[in-house]
Amino acid sequence: MIRILIPIAAACALTACAPERQVSGRALYQDYCLSCHGAGGRGDGPAAEGLGKAPADLTTISARNGGTFPMAQVMSVIDGYSRRGDRSSVMPELGVALQEGPLVRVDTGDGIATPTPANLVALANYLKGLQE
Repeated sequence: MIRILIPIAAACALTACAPERQVSGRALYQDYCLSCHGAGGRGDGPAAEGLGKAPADLTTISARNGGTFPMAQVMSVIDGYSRRGDRSSVMPELGVALQEGPLVRVDTGDGIATPTPANLVALANYLKGLQE
């Protein structure tokens, strides 16, 4: 009986030590953003033409903010929090879609590590990487 339990215990210990599945900001971008913002983030996706308002060029977020990528603001726009009640926005609120999965602590500049959906952080970090 002990011969059976030792391998089971070892397998459980290895599983507990296994790293969490990494969230891919690029995959999330492809799933939720590419159709409007395009592969390069310039607002030229296949669905952009049919929208009443042109999608933002996501490669110039930092340039529009004095050379700094405004992580908290970007996550708030993606989530939909800062756009609630904005009837002119055609961008969907992705907060519900991105809250699946683990939370990570993020300091958005106020010195407080706030639990934030890892998917939201990954997508915002991907956009940060698109900056020119």
